[in-house]
Amino acid sequence: MRILLVASAFNSLTQRVYAELSDLGHQLDTVCGGDEDAVRKSVHRHAPALIVAPMLRTALPEDVYSRHVCLIVHPGPPGDRGPSSLDWAIATGARHWAVTVLQADAEMDAGDIWATVPFALPEAGKSDVYRNEVSDAATAAVKLAVARFASGTYKPQRQDELGAEVVWRPYFRQEKRRIDWAADSTGTVLRKLRAADSQPGVLDELLGEEWFLHGGHPESALPLRGAPGEVVATRAGAVCRATRDGAVWIPQLRPRRTPGGPATFRMPAVDALGGRLPGSVPELPAQLEPGAWGSGGWSDIRYEHRGDTGFVWFSFPGGAMSTDQCRRLLAAYRYALSRPTRVIVLGSRRDFFSNGIHLGVIEAAADPGAESWANINAMDDLVEAVLRTTDRLVVAALGGNAAAGGVMLALAADEVWCREGAVLNPHYRLMGLYGSEYWTYTLPRRVGRETAERLMREALPVSASSAACAGLVDRLVAASPEDFAGEASRMAAELAHAPAWAGRVAGKAAARARDEAVKPLADYRADELAVMHRQFFGPHEPYHALRRAFVRKEAMHGTQPTGTAGR
Repeated sequence: MRILLVASAFNSLTQRVYAELSDLGHQLDTVCGGDEDAVRKSVHRHAPALIVAPMLRTALPEDVYSRHVCLIVHPGPPGDRGPSSLDWAIATGARHWAVTVLQADAEMDAGDIWATVPFALPEAGKSDVYRNEVSDAATAAVKLAVARFASGTYKPQRQDELGAEVVWRPYFRQEKRRIDWAADSTGTVLRKLRAADSQPGVLDELLGEEWFLHGGHPESALPLRGAPGEVVATRAGAVCRATRDGAVWIPQLRPRRTPGGPATFRMPAVDALGGRLPGSVPELPAQLEPGAWGSGGWSDIRYEHRGDTGFVWFSFPGGAMSTDQCRRLLAAYRYALSRPTRVIVLGSRRDFFSNGIHLGVIEAAADPGAESWANINAMDDLVEAVLRTTDRLVVAALGGNAAAGGVMLALAADEVWCREGAVLNPHYRLMGLYGSEYWTYTLPRRVGRETAERLMREALPVSASSAACAGLVDRLVAASPEDFAGEASRMAAELAHAPAWAGRVAGKAAARARDEAVKPLADYRADELAVMHRQFFGPHEPYHALRRAFVRKEAMHGTQPTGTAGR
């Protein structure tokens, strides 16, 4: 069936709907970020049988939804209405929620219902929940609604016929998000932070200036205390602020935009504050495991050892990996190599695996070209360490989406395990880059040269299922976002004790030696970086404008997919 996707942005959910409907054989066209005239022109040009809006911030034109069936994805249960549904659910501590696909109508979120899928709401940030539980439910609901429409016999149900209680939830304004550090408990602070992650953040005053706070993690192991709201420690680029009954870690800050000033963007909290932090605030060492690199507490990288398996779990906001994060992850990986294991799992428990280099840190740097160069070399160092591991098996466990260099990091492993709901973007072209991370070695080795060239050229999102069919993924993991890490742990234990383990390790060592004799890894890296150097340091290279537009969220109009997985 010919389907037109209309979205305010080609975000993670739009990409997943695009990929999974394409897998079903539907012909997809898209219009993203356009105004009403752009939508009208796309409808006229493509003559769709159905219009689907996975993520829409503005209403469809009346002359479009009155003449075509338009399905709107609403992240709320039947009867729920308003633009901040998920924010309210998280802020009020809801444990169960739903996604509803309804037909566009003159009244917002009041149309007839084509499908609704419930889900359990975890204690996690809004962006994480949106990319995972919401994405799972929304994709299932869209596919069900599309099938019902295609049948020609299904009649959508009026909301009043379903007995749905109408609950209007207004836009969640900053006045409601404000943290009262003296009165709010740690649990309340976390709910407010999580309901605003990653947009719009919680506006707050810190060290005499106004900032938007992004992200929040509880500190339950260390006795970090202070006056409510006080910065009591830093670690891994995050700041720890005391609450009235505990403390929370805040990974990112965004300065409030000044009138007429340029758009601001999220940065690691310590980097954003710069020299404003008092010298008395302690910087805690990176925490990997008790007795190894620290004494407990929150960290963005954690090592677990279970029998013959070692797990390097990491979670970076937005999936972006700065130079510092790459170097710390490499140090953690080397630590894992020092432990007596047969299998190492490198991955994300849930949400993003990696999206490659950190464009925000690069954009904020005094010399973006130099920071880009340092960042890509740090990524290459990490990937090379994985490629050169020949004494045990390495698994990349993708609990969520991956893009660009993050996909290539995964391909350096012996096996790639991917949660069924993940979306991969194995390309760099939309950021005007050739790419590195040894992709010219690992991607053709995995999928063949012809498919590798097609993936790079088309620059389209790939569903987990299609990735497995193409050879990018070895095993699909049918698990919820909350259960993925546990299932990966079980699978890793099986792999470590498989009868073929010794033969596989010997075989990979021999294959690495043969490949090195044909073309050394150093040559692949040199060839890739020669192109990247020109793109990073050439003043007229498109990378610079594309990076600025992406980081500062400048509007992008057109009918072609733009952006990378869920960033």
